[in-house]
Order: sequence, then structure tokens, then C-alpha cells
Amino acid sequence: MSAAREELHVVLGSGPAGTALAGELVRRGHPVRLVDRRAEGPALPGVERRAADVRDPGQARAAVAGAAVVHHCVNVAYHLQTELLPGIQEAILAAVEAEGAKLVVLDTLYPYGNTGGAVMTEDTPWRATTRKGRMRARLDENYLAAHREGRARVVLGRAADFVGPGVLNSTLGGAVFPGALTGGDVLALGDIDLPHSHTYIGDVAVGLATLGERDDADGRVWHLPTAPARTTREIHALIEQRTGRPLRTVVLPEARPFGPFDEVFMNEYAELFYQHTEPQIMDSSAFEAAFGARPVPLEDALDTTLTWYRSLLAEA
Repeated sequence: MSAAREELHVVLGSGPAGTALAGELVRRGHPVRLVDRRAEGPALPGVERRAADVRDPGQARAAVAGAAVVHHCVNVAYHLQTELLPGIQEAILAAVEAEGAKLVVLDTLYPYGNTGGAVMTEDTPWRATTRKGRMRARLDENYLAAHREGRARVVLGRAADFVGPGVLNSTLGGAVFPGALTGGDVLALGDIDLPHSHTYIGDVAVGLATLGERDDADGRVWHLPTAPARTTREIHALIEQRTGRPLRTVVLPEARPFGPFDEVFMNEYAELFYQHTEPQIMDSSAFEAAFGARPVPLEDALDTTLTWYRSLLAEA
């Protein structure tokens, strides 16, 4: 069964994922409310912007008023995640339970922890040993428990590292494309000959919108549509073909400040650096088979991303 088109979808968080999702939901004919703390972003056709701090239970409740589906795409500064995300979960869960809305959660691969390079599917055990990985696993257990106990309908969509328009704070984002286009330094992490999955931001939007519409998706974790993993070296070669210039690649064997990633961020990221010292391969075939979705090929994702970054640099 699919969600009715006239039902309100509320998107919490207006970062790259939330913004892309709001646009996808409008394209599908849904009324959309996009919520962040300031509601100061550009006007988006068909989207109502609203300000709320969803750490506050009262503001979270007001933000989701009238919603049939709530999409949780809220993120916080990296060094504050373990401190703030549990409270945000508590407020959002209470709000959707009171409203009777379905909750769609954008999730990460962190709960799996080190896999030794094994392909990650939805059946991969959760064996995180890092602070952020264990925290994410606890949050996910809470979400799924709320569904099992009948307190709220919940579904989780996991993505790999983002790539695409609007994506800045990613290992394939603001530390790569500006340098690729201007002849500056380009970041690479760890072993650049290991395959590493990246999820196109447009596929994140399509995946979350689909999970919100489909009742048969509820109560479990799904891997959002993600193109086959490629090595960093292969990805950089594809970028070179598109820019017509060789990349000045700087390979970091360990987490240290570089470009948009300052010391505070990199100190927090160090515990997750295993993602660049073993293959990071995400399989989304279950989602693709269940919902008939296919990820955008990486080559097309890079074309769109480079076009966006060219515009960004032209405006600077």
C-alpha cells in the first residue's frame, strides 16, 4: 500500500539529504514541510519552511503537527553527536507517537563497525566498537523497538558516504571537487585502492521518499540505492576525465586536518578511519528488488556533482 498523495510529509533537517528529499517529495505530489532551526534557506517550490529546534519536545511536537509521515534527517556537529542525538531521538519519537505519524530515519553504516572488508547487507551483524558506532546502534535498537511495541511505525534507510549537489562535508565533497576544478589539492583517505561505496544524494532522496510511501517497508533497516563500490583511485580517474586535468591528490594515511575538515572534526573522525583501511562495500540489492529502484550510475553522479560545484565556485 502506498501513502496518499495529499498526506503531509514533514522533513526534519535541511542539509543536503533533507533538501533533496523535500524536492523529491514535491515531485511525487506530496505537501511538504521542511524544518530546521532557522528556516532561513532559499525558497523551494511547493515546500513550506518552518523553524523549530527538535531537541525541545514541545517544538518537535509542533513541527510534526498534521504529518502523516515524518522524515528524520537531522544531524548535528560531528563532535556533538554522541551528546545530542539521543535526546533528539527521544523528542522526535515522542512527537511522532503523539501525532500517530510514520517515522522514516536516515541512518549510517556505523552500527556494523569493522567488517574486515565483507560486503555489508541488511543481515550484517552490528558489531561497532567505536563511540559513535555504538551510539548509532543503540538509537537504531530504540527505533525498531518502538515499531515492534506498536508505539510508532518506523523504518530506517542506511546510506554510505554521500556524493552529489549540495554535499560539502563528505570524503567525496568539498575537499575533492573544488581542488579538482581549480588545480588545488584533492583529498584521499587511507588506502586509495580499496573499494568504497558512495550513495548519490538523489538516490538518498528517492530511497527515503519510497520508504515513506510504502507500508510494506516498515519495521526494518533498508540499504538505500547505492551504485557499486569503486576504489578512490578509480573515482579520481573518472573526475580527471571530466575536468581534463590531473588531480593533485593528497593521501592522508591517518585522520588529520585538511581543507574543510578541521582538527575538531578529524579528532572525532579518527575512530572511524577503519572505513578507509578496509573495503567499505554496501549492497543495496534488497531495496532495488523490493521497490524497483536502481541507483544512479557513479559516472552520472559525478557529472551532476561537478556541474553543481562549477556553479558554486562561479558564485564565490
